[in-house]
Amino acid sequence: MPRLFSNRNRHFDMGDLPTELLPRDIKAPELKATSPQDQYSAGPDSINHALATYQSLFEQYLDGESAIARAPLPDDLGTRSKNLKASAYFLDATLAGVCVLQPTDFLNGALKHSHALMILVEFSREPKFEEPGAAWIHGSNKARTDARATEVAVVLAGYVRALGYGARGHVAGNTLLNLEALAQRAGIVRSENGMLKMPFLNAGFALAAISTDLPLEIDLPIAPTASLAWPDSDAYMGKHGTRPGWAESEAELRPLHWGRYPMESLKRVPEPTTLILREEIIRNSKRADLFTRALAGDLGEKAKVQRMRFATKHPLAFAMTPLIRNMVPLQGTYERLVPSKPIGELSDAQRNAESIKALAYFLGADLVGICEAESWMFYSHEAQQGKPIEPTHKHCVVMLLDQGFETMEGASGDDWISGAQSMRGYMRGAFIAGVMGAHLRRLGFSSRAHTNAESDVLHIPAALLAGLGELSRIGELVLNPFIGPRSKSVLLTTDLPLSFDQPIDFGLQSVCNMCLKCARECPCNAIPFGPKVMFNGYEIWKPDVEKCGKYRLTNMKGSACGRCMKTCPYNREDLAESARLLELSIQVPSARKALIDFDDQIGAGMRNSVKRWWLDLEIIDGVCVTPNGVNERDLDLDRTHKLAQNQKLAFFPPHLQPPAGVTISSTVPLDREAGLKAYANAENPSQAKKRQK
Repeated sequence: MPRLFSNRNRHFDMGDLPTELLPRDIKAPELKATSPQDQYSAGPDSINHALATYQSLFEQYLDGESAIARAPLPDDLGTRSKNLKASAYFLDATLAGVCVLQPTDFLNGALKHSHALMILVEFSREPKFEEPGAAWIHGSNKARTDARATEVAVVLAGYVRALGYGARGHVAGNTLLNLEALAQRAGIVRSENGMLKMPFLNAGFALAAISTDLPLEIDLPIAPTASLAWPDSDAYMGKHGTRPGWAESEAELRPLHWGRYPMESLKRVPEPTTLILREEIIRNSKRADLFTRALAGDLGEKAKVQRMRFATKHPLAFAMTPLIRNMVPLQGTYERLVPSKPIGELSDAQRNAESIKALAYFLGADLVGICEAESWMFYSHEAQQGKPIEPTHKHCVVMLLDQGFETMEGASGDDWISGAQSMRGYMRGAFIAGVMGAHLRRLGFSSRAHTNAESDVLHIPAALLAGLGELSRIGELVLNPFIGPRSKSVLLTTDLPLSFDQPIDFGLQSVCNMCLKCARECPCNAIPFGPKVMFNGYEIWKPDVEKCGKYRLTNMKGSACGRCMKTCPYNREDLAESARLLELSIQVPSARKALIDFDDQIGAGMRNSVKRWWLDLEIIDGVCVTPNGVNERDLDLDRTHKLAQNQKLAFFPPHLQPPAGVTISSTVPLDREAGLKAYANAENPSQAKKRQK
């Protein structure tokens, strides 16, 4: 559902609701009130059991040790508060506010913090009784949203501790604070007839908080006389750059398992729009993954050292690592289980597919597709011990997580927030797939999550075959027409019967053939200006992974890199105008070149300073310091001529990778000269097709 008005000029710390329009009163009373509960009762097949496991894990990290020295933060208390609130919105909180704490606020009188950041996360959409997934979802919204609020509290408390200040997270059932009273004091809710209400929205919500000794600027309570309904037509229509009042009603028009984006409107095809010669694909060991090669020393000492910190150098990304790492043991196994339910109840593959999609969207996925988990999509061996991996499950649920347009709009793509954007997607994906897998195992079906931290399956072909996008010039990235390239993926494989989706064709091969923007803007000249080649059975614009990987690993003026995603013409805002441009590019092929040129003419891909909310900080030896520099890139329209003519790319097919069974304990230096020669002699797709015939 596209918004009608742009939020381009709205500061990110203001959030998605026009709460700045509410009158405030510092003397507003804090009334006794209760938080919303589920509107449905949980049945025997609800996901509450799986959610409880993750809730318990998350709560272990509400508290911890602070860094031994304090970060060089701005002196202005307002800037500090804005950064914390923006960080909460980055993690998908619905509302955030700051209040001062009194000694009497602590339930046991022990913790002596001065301020609290209050966090509100709204309930998710639920299916109607007759819709797929209802039996799994009904009665679990409170538990789902408590887990999401706990995730936010854990990360933000860890973030503040990384800054060198004390901080503890507080969530329902594990709090030293009266969350309901403090949420009123921070101005994010108000009590009405003994119930807490959220401004402008009807959905229920969960509360969480972090208490801290970091001095902050406070917000004021909502005035007792203020109406929490939409104040006028401008606010209702979203003219302030906020969520429009009709968004909830509009969402209800679509079944939950369809998701937000109209994927059903796209052309479906039997095979992907890029050639895959399945019988020619050689399965690689996980040891062949470039970042694993860096860890083993294959890319040199500098890359090896930076491998352990490149994505988590920023304190916000660093604060996500405990959850990401400790969700790995919960991902599941391939163990065959005896179904606990009569097999006939879950034998309808189409109904199961719709139910699993509804569950994924309910938990927070942005796009979901399902494909067959073909044997060539699995890695061949583990990296740690070199053990063979046997393809087992036949059904693969693929989920994409949007990295967030607004934050990417303010960034260069390779500055200090880039790593945190990736880590947020990885963390959220691990939670979603993990809960889904635990739920299916409880129903009696073998299920395993495949995350960034631990995966037995290649994500790119899975996303391609599940119909979530087409392979782009960026190369090893499946681009979705609605959120462009700015996604992270997570997979769930299972033996639950599921119907498959078909690949899509929205004309991307034609567009990428003409558009060179990602190649032009790539900081390390790793994306090809030339045509597609065949690589290990795939037709692909093959990037130079050594160049790309080394840049991401050793980027000293930022954390990792996502500049290709930042500058892609499909990285658009969710507006009616963008929807029209997308429809034009699909329906009118002759317009595509003009649309590509138009993207540069309007300056798409430039940084929007209004959306720049994060602090430039780097963790060195456990302490946050001011980094030595910041990548501050904008568009360079002349780079194509500088880079294209003399571009030299290498790639590393299976025979140039570490042999099967080799582990990370052995170093296998990357042979760039052989890689350059392999790329120069690469077969083109036309030759491969002729050879096949």
